[in-house]
Amino acid sequence: MTAVAPRTPARRAPAPHRFVDPTVRDRRERAAGRSRRKDTLEAAAWLAGVGGVSFMLASGSVDVTSVAGLLITLGRIAGIAASTMIMAQLILIARIPLVEQAIGHDRAARVHSQLGRIGFLVIIAHIVLLIAGYAMPTQTGLLAQTWDFVVGWGGPMFMASVGFVVLCAVVITSYAIVRSRWRYENWHAVHVFSYVAVGLSIPHQLTDGESFMSMGVAWWYWVVLWTVAVGGLLAYRVVRPLARFLRHDIRVAAVGTLPDGSTVVAMHGRRLRKLGARGGQFLLFRFLQAGMWGQAHPYSLSRTVRDGWMRITVKPLGDGSSALRTLKPGTRVMVEGPLGIFTDESRSGDHLVLAGAGVGITPVLALLEAADIRPGGCTVIVRAHSEAEIPHLDEFRELAAARGAALHVLVGRRGDGWAPAAFPTRLAQLVPSIAGADVYACGPQPWVDAVLDDAAAAGVPDERRHAEEFAW
Repeated sequence: MTAVAPRTPARRAPAPHRFVDPTVRDRRERAAGRSRRKDTLEAAAWLAGVGGVSFMLASGSVDVTSVAGLLITLGRIAGIAASTMIMAQLILIARIPLVEQAIGHDRAARVHSQLGRIGFLVIIAHIVLLIAGYAMPTQTGLLAQTWDFVVGWGGPMFMASVGFVVLCAVVITSYAIVRSRWRYENWHAVHVFSYVAVGLSIPHQLTDGESFMSMGVAWWYWVVLWTVAVGGLLAYRVVRPLARFLRHDIRVAAVGTLPDGSTVVAMHGRRLRKLGARGGQFLLFRFLQAGMWGQAHPYSLSRTVRDGWMRITVKPLGDGSSALRTLKPGTRVMVEGPLGIFTDESRSGDHLVLAGAGVGITPVLALLEAADIRPGGCTVIVRAHSEAEIPHLDEFRELAAARGAALHVLVGRRGDGWAPAAFPTRLAQLVPSIAGADVYACGPQPWVDAVLDDAAAAGVPDERRHAEEFAW
């Protein structure tokens, strides 16, 4: 027999090492960090409600042996769920930097609104279940039991009842069919009363709620949750704006009008970089001039902030934006923010596409100025009916040339997509490497949707498609 030497398996050639730009790697790590923070915040909201229900179950006051007891138990669970939703709403709208940077102002406002509608239904379930549960064993009528809740239980329960009536008015005016017929200022004035409704409802949870009235660990748990929610709102919606008002001394420096009709407001102040505003973000501006001081409106920065100067450019589309033309130099300004994640910090791709139309053109200009780009690494698309309607077009051209960005000025009547009817085009035609890019679109919502749909069709994943909604 002939001996056969064992066969040595052939070695595979090592896979070629793929070079990843350190800058791109850093962007991807930041994006992953934001995703983790968002998941953590969502988990914390769920755990807060679960903790409340757990304390209720551990209190020993739960009765599910009768129909009345089951209704009361379900009513108490509904109350805890509704309160948790309200806490989450307050935190989402408090403009806390940690929340804003993880979720973004647009998404936070949208979830805030959704929770408000769902929470209102849960509050109704809480009230109906408790009234039915308490009325059943005593054979008390529903109306009589309701009256006993409002009057017989004393001050905190009466305050909660008044708060519920106020909340009903707020919810009704929040629906789109009503908001579409209201001026923003009128709707906002009514919406402020939602905070009054919340304030009126908190005491009865701590004095009449069986889960938390014992002044034990559960009571302190609930107090801490409400302190975080209300404290965050007061700290970032009241205290911080007042502190910045005193610290930065922002005043109107000059007001001008562009050929397209946009109003340019330049402001000066002290150490304005300390505001932390990035290109692409917006702030809420309250101009302390007669007839305007009671309103705060969101306006995007149209250039990056300098230490002593910042600028907004606003199209006169409503009463508030049209009134900016009447601003007088020297008028003091109070700001909230910066808000939004429509910034270079949200990128994770190796190319940057900036698309702006209408009111969304100016934040694109600021983002072009601030973005970390290399020559050839950015494509800018500006869309309008005519060049005369594009604010700061000369600045776009100067910045694009200085930064090595490709600028496409697309004018003409709109066609079926986002491009002019006379020059139909796709993002993949303007940007051959579009699948590896981040696409930022800002402007009227139908136009933004068309741009992002085109980007999705070209292979741009969801996490690299960015939009800034202009909605309230």
